[in-house]
Amino acid sequence: MPESLHTAPPADWAAVADLINFDTAYDDLWRPGPRSGTWFAGGALNLSVNCLDRHLPDRGDQVALHWEGEPGDHRSMTYAEVHDQVCALARALRGMGVGPGDRVGLHLGWLPETVVAMLACARIGAIHTVLPAPLPVEPLADRLELLDLKVLFTQDGAWRHGTVLPLKARADEALLAGGSVEHTIVVRRTGMDVAWFEGDRWYHDLVAAARPGSGAATTSGGRSGDPAAPVSLPADHPIATIPLANKGGHPVSIVHGTATMLAGALAVHRRLRTGGVFWCAGDIAWAVTQIHGIYGPMAFGDTAVMYEGTLDVPTHTRAWDIIARYRVETMVTSPSVVRTVRGWARELPEVSALPSLRRVATAGEPVEEDLAAWLSDAFGSDDLEVADAWGQLELGGIVRVTGLSDATDGALLPDCGLDIVDQDGAAVPDGEIGEVVLRLPWAGTMVGVEGSQAAVAESHWTRHPGSYATGDLAVRHPDGRVSFLGRTDDVVSISGQLVSLREVREVLAEHPYVLQAEVTWRKDPELGRSLVAAVALTEEAGPDPDLDAVAIELMEAVREVMGGLARPRAVLVVDRFGDELGRTERAQAIGALATPDRAGAPRRVTWAQILAAAGQ
Repeated sequence: MPESLHTAPPADWAAVADLINFDTAYDDLWRPGPRSGTWFAGGALNLSVNCLDRHLPDRGDQVALHWEGEPGDHRSMTYAEVHDQVCALARALRGMGVGPGDRVGLHLGWLPETVVAMLACARIGAIHTVLPAPLPVEPLADRLELLDLKVLFTQDGAWRHGTVLPLKARADEALLAGGSVEHTIVVRRTGMDVAWFEGDRWYHDLVAAARPGSGAATTSGGRSGDPAAPVSLPADHPIATIPLANKGGHPVSIVHGTATMLAGALAVHRRLRTGGVFWCAGDIAWAVTQIHGIYGPMAFGDTAVMYEGTLDVPTHTRAWDIIARYRVETMVTSPSVVRTVRGWARELPEVSALPSLRRVATAGEPVEEDLAAWLSDAFGSDDLEVADAWGQLELGGIVRVTGLSDATDGALLPDCGLDIVDQDGAAVPDGEIGEVVLRLPWAGTMVGVEGSQAAVAESHWTRHPGSYATGDLAVRHPDGRVSFLGRTDDVVSISGQLVSLREVREVLAEHPYVLQAEVTWRKDPELGRSLVAAVALTEEAGPDPDLDAVAIELMEAVREVMGGLARPRAVLVVDRFGDELGRTERAQAIGALATPDRAGAPRRVTWAQILAAAGQ
């Protein structure tokens, strides 16, 4: 059994708990125990009620969600309207036999229907998982097999960068590989023709049939006997699973609990909010968007903005247009999004000032000082606050925010006891690199892990007993600032999404042209980080292969299996791999050789060059 965190969490969590409506009051805020202990022991609640029902008396007519589609269509929904749709969908799902503990997959883009489905699942105690819309068929099939879903949501097509992705067709093909899906619920988004099979249902038909007066329930909310009545669930009841980067060739998902995830979302939101409209500029597949872009604002009763597409459609000023149109005051996004927008800066026309924007926080990966400075100049005025947020999927998103002025209302984040330690668990002095650990329990920490390699999660608590080991490397500066430097394991964050370098190596090694492969990352002006690969070729590649064609084929092989973020941006062809270097030294040398200015085309390098780059 893994060690527990011995020190009790700070009393600040009691103030966060006061923001949650519990059906049954908890006996203890926190109890020591395995892993990060037990939070809100004995308490029961419903997430949907916390995000919707409790706001209806005072905020029923307030806009909960402003949604904007990539082609330019708009919808705004009040708390009462979202509640009505959530109750109707909850009735429909119950009519399909979905109940507490059943699994529901959301293979959807960033739509209002996605939020409705998330909250409808929470209302009846089902566990949902967001499956990224751009996923190719093979990885989508792998995830469907792991999740053991009862119902899958998808849409006819999804707008992405000015084109339409055939989501329903991909889902149909992935389902041919097997799985337990009994019903596929399809959102009509683009109007494209789709194939239809037994068990397929249109979303709009289900919701219309389940509205009051349509032969289903006659009320909404919590009346006894109504299938839309919210289920009171234990505090640690699973609410959602979030896929991690594969471990050892097998998919792994973390499980978040109802009250624990909600507490983490509320703790962060009350720190970030300025009282106005809140926008998380990220895809719905990003856990930060789910937790801090939806649950946090809605549980607090704020108005959130949702944007379906990419920020260069129809022009590169789309971000400015959205902020101005909805008078966004607080924005959360990833540094990779900011880098991409900055890359367009030379082509941008002069943009208007955005007086409404008061605060921007970047999350998902480290942000450079020059990028933060550009963000402040490009989007705001002199008093715009730019903050850097750090966290992990396993911890329920954001845990630490720096760069904000002290909150006048005392709404600071609870202390997580962040420390930086060496391999033996001893704190390192300022200026030395070490692993980040948390000495204090954090309420948003995962309540479980699923998958054949789930045991790897135990190392969070066993590597440095009495602390939560994050696997992140960092250095503390003399002024107290902490710079996060990357991972200790074989996982790297690309545009806020975790990618397993081992998985990319394995995909490359399975190709008939590849004898051996190494994968690492380099700094990238657009993505922050991007992957590069070095391969030794087999005889099957031929005596004088077209290296451009080989590299493109290998890149596409990775993209088809793992998605675009895992696709190497450069491929070096090596004459051989020797054993003079360890994997870390070898990866660093390859990254140094694959510099952006020299890797515009695939090229050969020798093992001698790699040794030289490593200083051998």
